[in-house]
Amino acid sequence: MSFWLKSGQENLQRILAYRNNENRAKNVIIFIGDGMGVSTITAGRIYKGQIKGNTGEEYKLAFENFPNTGFAKTYNTDKQVPDSAGTATAIFSGVKCRYKVIGLDTKASFNRCNNKTDKESKVTTVADWAQESGMDTGFVTTTRITHATPGGLYAHTNNRDWECDTSIPAQYKGCVKDIARQLIEDEPGNKFKVIMGGGAQHMGLPMEPIDPDTCVRGDGQNLADVWAENNPDGKVVTNLEQLLSVDIANTSKILGIFAPSHLPYHAVKTEQTPSLAEMTQQAVRLLKKNDKGFLLMVESGRIDMAHHHNWAKLALRELSELEEAISVALQEVKLEETLVIVTADHSHAFTMNGYPKRGNDILGFANDPNNPKIQSYETLSYINGPGFYHHRRNDSNNVNETWRPVDQDKERDEPYYPHMAGIYLEDETHGGEDVGVYAIGPYSHLIRGTFEQNYIAHVVAYAACLKNWPSHCDNSHNSVTQPTSSPIVFLLTSVLLLIVTGFD
Repeated sequence: MSFWLKSGQENLQRILAYRNNENRAKNVIIFIGDGMGVSTITAGRIYKGQIKGNTGEEYKLAFENFPNTGFAKTYNTDKQVPDSAGTATAIFSGVKCRYKVIGLDTKASFNRCNNKTDKESKVTTVADWAQESGMDTGFVTTTRITHATPGGLYAHTNNRDWECDTSIPAQYKGCVKDIARQLIEDEPGNKFKVIMGGGAQHMGLPMEPIDPDTCVRGDGQNLADVWAENNPDGKVVTNLEQLLSVDIANTSKILGIFAPSHLPYHAVKTEQTPSLAEMTQQAVRLLKKNDKGFLLMVESGRIDMAHHHNWAKLALRELSELEEAISVALQEVKLEETLVIVTADHSHAFTMNGYPKRGNDILGFANDPNNPKIQSYETLSYINGPGFYHHRRNDSNNVNETWRPVDQDKERDEPYYPHMAGIYLEDETHGGEDVGVYAIGPYSHLIRGTFEQNYIAHVVAYAACLKNWPSHCDNSHNSVTQPTSSPIVFLLTSVLLLIVTGFD
């Protein structure tokens, strides 16, 4: 039997042998690859395969072996192409909202705080529901801990950029707390057992070097000290050595802040900056001490930031590190009782194109750069972004010489090399296409088909039998207060029926 016939049959038998896991999800881990659209996953798969010495196309990322997959529609309620604040709110609260707004439904306005309206607009999240169910909670990110995606777990704000007190307009300072204070002072943030990422400046924690593009607290507070005072059995750590030396058995909480702003890209980080995998491993080891289970969010946030600069190589390297974190987490938990979901908040204007040969360097040329009749170009390029002027040639009147010869660019091997962009923008934009959702573990079979992004939170609540949510558990575990005819039960049932039967 030929290779392709054999591999096709093996895959068929694997799918036929799959049985739905209908245990309660004692634990839930949600991995977010910020900006990890389908083109990024495909390119990242090939990149990872090639750095392992293979042709690349045949490689599978760890989460691509998950048995259940679907597509999430990412638009915000007011934007075809979304931002991370609105998408994080959808993923974690089950409610879609406006562009750049966190934790408030559509009654709230972007960039304008109104006490009455915003109070009515607040939504709760999977972190709230898990805590009410006795589970431990936390998050790990390579961005600032006050950034849009982690903020979607705990914050309520009209503008995702209101991360510290000096970023809030004067007229709204009495209306809304900055995101950093919400994390430390308010539920559910003040109950997180694990908080890891960057953002020392927003927290008022002294750390060098100062990032001129990141706000500095003006109220004089060191919120890391406040956290330490409120959590005497917890540990504040600021480097890898301190993180790895934490006595997990005798520590109740960890606050890890490892950079003034975002963590450095993995390819250029120092030895004392923990990797996403190292943070994830310590987080899981602490959280799984709770017999009632845990909910953890892990974000690879700098995939997105690399794409905004057209730094394709860095974006793919960050995706590779996300895969390492997923692999580490899978080794720490039992899949019989742990629901693992991997998805993106949105995509990017990033494309894999041309007709390169099988095994061609994914960061290389889509055509033969030695062919004088054809302008050389890269397999990976962007619709827009700052890479436009890096590659544009301004010293020629020949229309066929609009671009500098890519093969002669001496910066191609540098981590900060920008790939080609068709239109100049200071920052490359997000993409609006659906994103993949990959799931394994209890009730992961609910992740099927194409669905609204907010559906993910409903799957988590159902699978984990979170308090006061419809679930498959009996009342000895889950105290559902609504009668079976309640609107929320009807809504969930309708969604499930639509997934199974399709739309007429």
